[in-house]
Amino acid sequence: MKNYIKLLLTLFVLGTATTSCTENFDEINENNNNPETVSPQFLLTNVISVSSDLNAYDQGFRQSNYLAQFSASIEFERIDRYEMGTNSDYWNSIFQLLSDIQSIKASSTTNDAYNAVGDIMQSYLFSQLTDLWNDVPYTEALGALDGDFSPKYDTQESIYTDSETGIITVLQNAVTTLENTNATIEGDVLYSGDLDKWVKFANSLQVRYLLRISKRITDFSELQSLADSGNLMQSNEDNAVVPYLSTSPNQFPLFNASSGTYNEHCMTVTVESILKSWDDPRITILYNPTNATVNNDTPEYYGLLNGQSTNTIASSGVDLNNISLFGSIFRDVADGVDAQFMQYSEVQFALAEAVAKGYITGDANTYYENAISASFNYYDTEIPEDYFSRSIIALDGSEDDITKILTQKWLSLISVGHEAWFNVRRTGIPNLEPGPDNFNEDKYPVRYLYPESEQASNNANYLEASDRIGGDNINSQGWWEKE
Repeated sequence: MKNYIKLLLTLFVLGTATTSCTENFDEINENNNNPETVSPQFLLTNVISVSSDLNAYDQGFRQSNYLAQFSASIEFERIDRYEMGTNSDYWNSIFQLLSDIQSIKASSTTNDAYNAVGDIMQSYLFSQLTDLWNDVPYTEALGALDGDFSPKYDTQESIYTDSETGIITVLQNAVTTLENTNATIEGDVLYSGDLDKWVKFANSLQVRYLLRISKRITDFSELQSLADSGNLMQSNEDNAVVPYLSTSPNQFPLFNASSGTYNEHCMTVTVESILKSWDDPRITILYNPTNATVNNDTPEYYGLLNGQSTNTIASSGVDLNNISLFGSIFRDVADGVDAQFMQYSEVQFALAEAVAKGYITGDANTYYENAISASFNYYDTEIPEDYFSRSIIALDGSEDDITKILTQKWLSLISVGHEAWFNVRRTGIPNLEPGPDNFNEDKYPVRYLYPESEQASNNANYLEASDRIGGDNINSQGWWEKE
């Protein structure tokens, strides 16, 4: 599989030498010596590989891990103190990838399968946009390709729920297409052209998004149908992950990053307290022992409080030699982790939550234990024999069940893009307290600022959207997370 991915990535590099994307749609350069189109297979490879890598590293490891308190920063990563900014590089990257998907659909050599897979990836990318920025361009988002550089901002509600254009409807239609086509695809570095797995992924994304908007809906029949369908992810074999390679060109970026970058990602007090309370062996995989105890008979793991300035850390007497960093799988092994979109465990946690909250019928405990087992299995870690009988772990039918389910789910989402942050925003579990030196008046942030380019080039629509969401600030909640 990894050799196949490497080959496709090489082919893509060769193929894309004939074309280029631009950040500004009005600056399109033509090269009369080269073809103007790229085959769908190369575009698909690019969409999957770039979006998965961005999700895992730039967005997941480098940013969301601070917001979800898997990482604490010593000095340079001010997002740990809620200096959020615009995250405009990701905004621009998403629109470039969406443009590639449009090119797949416009290609003379495309087919139903390419288009449906493109719709799945498009739905995923638009969900990223709206969940990170709130109301965003959607139905007119790619109008720049036709000369419209001032797209309206659609409401988050319509982006998810419109009966014709909404994300959930698009995913449902993509599933129908894939289940009824004989077409094939190439360049698929996610599932090697297995359309059945794409169907499971699309259905599992629907579960994710139906839970995302669960505060705003009352009809959960679609979620029940998905739970009963047998056509969701069934095991870790169905995980939507792209393996990193042991050699160039696609190693996990932290493997080649500076030691300073690695040292900025400390284990947190939040993680330490939760994993130690569970007596959970995954701590030894996700984090390293402290340098001060690594050679001891019993190595120790300690976390740093999030949201502290360098001065606060120094004045409080914290010994950074006695703080754990991320585990060897993230740093010492080039292919120790995957670029993740979604794991089977997330789906099972979602169904466990849905049952526990009365949205659907089923066995919450079975879903819950399946999810935890899958997470342990993903990290190649053995589950302690008494794990599910421990009172702090076991479901008992009380109100604590929701907290147990969602806290375990939170842990399973390390580096899965911003999913842990989205879930904390939706549920408040675990209860993450802003650090002492945060820049947000002790409030937990819920979005990034709109890119400055939008204020300059699409000002009227930007102002309308900003006013509608309650202001372009990091505390303006989205439609799905408001109480």
